[in-house]
Amino acid sequence: MRVLLISANTEKINMPTLPMGLGSVATALVEAGHTVRFLDLMGKADWQVLLRRTLDEAAPGVIGISIRNIDDQASASPRFLLEPVRAVVGCCRTHTQVPIVLGGAGYSIFPQAVLDYTGADMGIQGDGEAAAVMLLKRLERSTPSMDVPGLVIRDKGPQAPPEGVRDLDRFAFPGPQWFDPRFARNPDYYLPIQTRRGCPLNCSYCSTSTIEGRLIRKRSPAAVIETLRRWCRAGYSRVYFVDNVFNLPTRYAQDLCQSIAKAHLDIRWRAILYPGRVTASLVRSMARAGCQDISLGFESGSAPILRRMNKRFSLDDIRKVNRWLTDAGIHRMGFLLLGGPGETRQTVLESLEFADRLKLDALKVTIGLRIYPYTQLARIAAHEGVIQPDNDLLRPAFYIARGLEGWLRETVSAWAAQRPHWMM
Repeated sequence: MRVLLISANTEKINMPTLPMGLGSVATALVEAGHTVRFLDLMGKADWQVLLRRTLDEAAPGVIGISIRNIDDQASASPRFLLEPVRAVVGCCRTHTQVPIVLGGAGYSIFPQAVLDYTGADMGIQGDGEAAAVMLLKRLERSTPSMDVPGLVIRDKGPQAPPEGVRDLDRFAFPGPQWFDPRFARNPDYYLPIQTRRGCPLNCSYCSTSTIEGRLIRKRSPAAVIETLRRWCRAGYSRVYFVDNVFNLPTRYAQDLCQSIAKAHLDIRWRAILYPGRVTASLVRSMARAGCQDISLGFESGSAPILRRMNKRFSLDDIRKVNRWLTDAGIHRMGFLLLGGPGETRQTVLESLEFADRLKLDALKVTIGLRIYPYTQLARIAAHEGVIQPDNDLLRPAFYIARGLEGWLRETVSAWAAQRPHWMM
């Protein structure tokens, strides 16, 4: 079957990125015998003309559209980012009547609501590689598709629950051929590599388990190294390991770092560390393997708030990890998430003072917690009347502890004004 895959993301929140998830689906479909045309709309100002031309040239039998972000998570003045996606769906609908299938991380959090909003026909929640291959086989044969994992049909609802691929090596990483080769030379771009899917940590506000499930599923270090070699040959040297938590499982992270070091790859990379279950040995291995930047998501400097967030680490854990990273010469960017359940003026000041004492290279302070479906935070917000119980939460809603918002914004702004490396 002829397939057109479209990455609808045009936002550069934090940094621009390559749509590797959609590339993984494209690779799986080609291996299954389909003909795939790949279209990334990032940086395309006149995308409507490009899309119409591509639709004429590709003559697809099905269109897949990947959605990365729903909004920018900024509580003061949030930007809703689905309108451009709805425009992409509308353009496709105007020029062809073939099925339009949605997917991607943003879609997977709100599968039914996004279908209703955009007018697409169906979507795949969660892992897309195996499900997309199954769906196309059903569409080719005009047979029922109720068994396709994660499939949601707009007028019929969920057909089958999502099913994470256990053996991630079953599906190859996408290669550079799907993407503009100029990205390799653009210093704003990092190659996003995901070595693991799933997260069992159950942080009170996090949507990762909705997208990927709670079971951690890993690629073999050998498969990761071979992929990195391939991309290095294409000119890429900046890598972002986008695993939700790089250091879980710790033994896997250690093995991966040792494999990277032994391969003598000419890469410099960044990752996200969870402050619990980190060892000094792992940090040293990361530095030897080329790690230069770490996002340290400790979120609070108040022990009671960490417990309310279901964090499984202590303030001492944060201090230790920060010291090890400093000693290893790894750039440290910390994150504070202020205003959640139980937050008070005292706990906010504790967090600001704690973060200041860490002497981080950079700090990102977020005011208000974006409320996502199926989370503990959503249940608390509904119980307290912050949201209605039937709110699908597609439009961004935020939790900020009552009576704190004005003072919180003024206080954080005053602190940040004296600290150029702090960002809001």
